[in-house]
Amino acid sequence: MIPILEKYGLRRSDLKYISRDDATAIELIQGRMNWKGKVGLGVEYKKYELQLNRIYKKALKEKVCYFGPFKGEFGHFLLHNLLFLMHLHHKGVKIHYCGMSLHQPFMVDSKGNSIVESFTELRDFFGDIKPSANQNKVPRDINEIIKTWSREAKGSGRAFFNIDKSDFYWHGLRNWQLEGRQHKYDLSKAYAENQTDSVVIFPRKKGGEATPNNGGPWDYMEIARRISPYFEKVYLVGHTSLSAHVVNEGNIEVKVSTNNADTLKYCAESKLIVTQHSGAVHLGAYVNKPVLLIYKGQPPIKGLFDTLRFRKNLTRRGLKYAFSLEEIEKRVVKYSDKEPSAESLVMR
Repeated sequence: MIPILEKYGLRRSDLKYISRDDATAIELIQGRMNWKGKVGLGVEYKKYELQLNRIYKKALKEKVCYFGPFKGEFGHFLLHNLLFLMHLHHKGVKIHYCGMSLHQPFMVDSKGNSIVESFTELRDFFGDIKPSANQNKVPRDINEIIKTWSREAKGSGRAFFNIDKSDFYWHGLRNWQLEGRQHKYDLSKAYAENQTDSVVIFPRKKGGEATPNNGGPWDYMEIARRISPYFEKVYLVGHTSLSAHVVNEGNIEVKVSTNNADTLKYCAESKLIVTQHSGAVHLGAYVNKPVLLIYKGQPPIKGLFDTLRFRKNLTRRGLKYAFSLEEIEKRVVKYSDKEPSAESLVMR
């Protein structure tokens, strides 16, 4: 397993938290197949590699491309789309993009300038349909916008990264771009005005059941109370439809909304980001902040191998982990300069 760790930039300290059984790296998938499956998957990967090379070369030559439509999970956007879009922009390519309006605040350079030439926006529909990779069904009005934009992209004769094609996206683009085709802009320079004595918590909800990927449900108010004595402010942020019910209390402030510009600001100005195993674990890398991954349950954490291997170009900073309230407090204290009062410790 060590050569695989070295290839994908994983850390030895992560070993006790991961499993290779659900990893989607090609050699690991092939290791679970018979010889026919191995050959077939190798041919499929090669096919997408050749397609992507051709589209990519055309985009670089003509300095223009179409990319989209993205309509999926936050983590997929941050890991498999934004880094590549930033790379294209860094190479001087004008991008005609179709995707969620929610994500527009992320699509800027370090000076806050847009990285896309045009943005065909898809409204927020996560209150009705929960995201899944980039393959979730969409409402009829969204589908019509996508169809119109796709016709324009195909008819333009320009390079078109059509990520609506499931295998092209999943087997192709996600893996292909890892080798020298990603770039990251420092979004803290665009969003942080002042550094504050604060911690940010994403009170993410995933139904009421425990899952191997996310762990069991947390009482986020309990977590916030536990760590509130160590900071001036504890901010609870995240998407309205994907967050648990939380309330303002003392120095705990609820900033849950669909305004990602505000979320970026709170994260960029904080000392630490606390979140379940979800897309928010990658946000810290864009604003240069440490991330504490909290998991209610026992490792291994499903999907963590892929989470880590796709971060190889995003950051060299590893994730921290906590599996109980006590561990959360122990980890968080290290980022605090504040001596909690005896009263605050009793009242939490």
